[in-house]
Amino acid sequence: MGNAESNAYQNHLSRFLPEEQSEIDGLFDTLSGSSSSAGTRNPKAAKKTVTLAALQAHTREPLPEPMTARLYNGMKSIDLPGKSSGLSQQIAKEQFVIFMSNLLKGNADEKISIIMRMISKTGGPLKGKQIQEFTEDLITSVVHVLSYRKELKGWSLENTRDSSSGVKALASELLSELKLPDGTKPVGSQLLETNFDQSVIEDWVYRVPQISVFLSVVIRQGLQVLHSLPDQTNDILNLVPHCKGIKGRGVVSLFDIPAIIYINSHLPAEMQHKWQLLFSSRLHGESFSQLCAHIVNKGPCLVIIRDLDGFLFGGFASHSWEVKPQFQGDNRCFLFSVFPTLAVYTYTGYNDHYMYLNHGQQTMPNGLGMGGQHGYFGLWIDSDYGKGHSKAKPRCTTYNSPQLSAKEDFTLDAMEVWAVGDAPESAGRKGKKSILDVDPQAQALLEMAGKSRQSEGLREPMEEDEGTKTDS
Repeated sequence: MGNAESNAYQNHLSRFLPEEQSEIDGLFDTLSGSSSSAGTRNPKAAKKTVTLAALQAHTREPLPEPMTARLYNGMKSIDLPGKSSGLSQQIAKEQFVIFMSNLLKGNADEKISIIMRMISKTGGPLKGKQIQEFTEDLITSVVHVLSYRKELKGWSLENTRDSSSGVKALASELLSELKLPDGTKPVGSQLLETNFDQSVIEDWVYRVPQISVFLSVVIRQGLQVLHSLPDQTNDILNLVPHCKGIKGRGVVSLFDIPAIIYINSHLPAEMQHKWQLLFSSRLHGESFSQLCAHIVNKGPCLVIIRDLDGFLFGGFASHSWEVKPQFQGDNRCFLFSVFPTLAVYTYTGYNDHYMYLNHGQQTMPNGLGMGGQHGYFGLWIDSDYGKGHSKAKPRCTTYNSPQLSAKEDFTLDAMEVWAVGDAPESAGRKGKKSILDVDPQAQALLEMAGKSRQSEGLREPMEEDEGTKTDS
């Protein structure tokens, strides 16, 4: 039995690079209270074990306690040859390494038995409610640990919406992918009471990559292991985009952290590394001409709106906005909802009415629109700023989205536009200067007259936090 045990252990260990093995050895030594160095080959070191109390002490601040208990149950679920499963209350090194190997390097099949035990200590068929609690714990832990480790890249819990409703919304969206063997997807209270067996949950983990990515973040950042080594994928690298243009401006974004993570994952890969605030109605005023001035020719961007009923929704524009009476954009555009539900709605192929922006025309509608058709947009902001509509009976033809606002015709409460990815060269230094920069005499006269420089508040955010390390 010992030989089989060591073979399985060596196979799992061999998945890690030498420097990764060294980190895992060091972490196990720390957790098990071993004082021997990582390089020492002490025969007794293999007998060292990790207790729940030791794991809790190590993760007390970086991880919420329920997630630490789930990690421990996952480690404990690893059966070792020749040992009675489930009897020991301590984690052997082989269990620890196999847990790390399966969750960080394994496929859905290798992950699933551990995840089943992380959801419920007893395993077996699981109720939707148990899976929901696990998913909410997982998302909460990701937000918490990224904030604790200062890995939110310029975002913070202070400059974004409260994440608690976002956690529930993202969990609900991920759970909507759970489907029974006959292909049906239980919803609402039915989902919470439905029993799901291991094969169904394995299929879910396979089809919903966020579960594996979030687990990887919780392990790497929560246990502080393998977090600094280059990763083979961009999943974690671009999990949260760098945030530019909001720092020090006293603005709380309409987005919350779970929504940022989810919406960012739907953007084209080359645009997932950075978001920059172009327009905020609270910074730049409630004016359609101000909106146009800040977003035209600035590259692909996200528009997010809050109506007076508190619904949050918007769209991704894959091209720079241009003021013209024709539709623009391409099939990478999408509409989305953030609250009360979190969802992304992609193009149907029915028509090419992706994006529309017009201003100052007498013969064509003036405003910003996405999807549908004139007078019946999936998302519309009128040039008479403050009014809009989301008409979808039953669905928007371009994106298959439902009505996104609380009422079909809504009143705008707040709006933001975020450029995503790198700015186009045409948006470089052109148009950056204020009239006060061009004419210093006018500036001096204003100051002599005691007038405040109101245009200061309307200036572009520039790159005031570009390249700094304090927010990353």
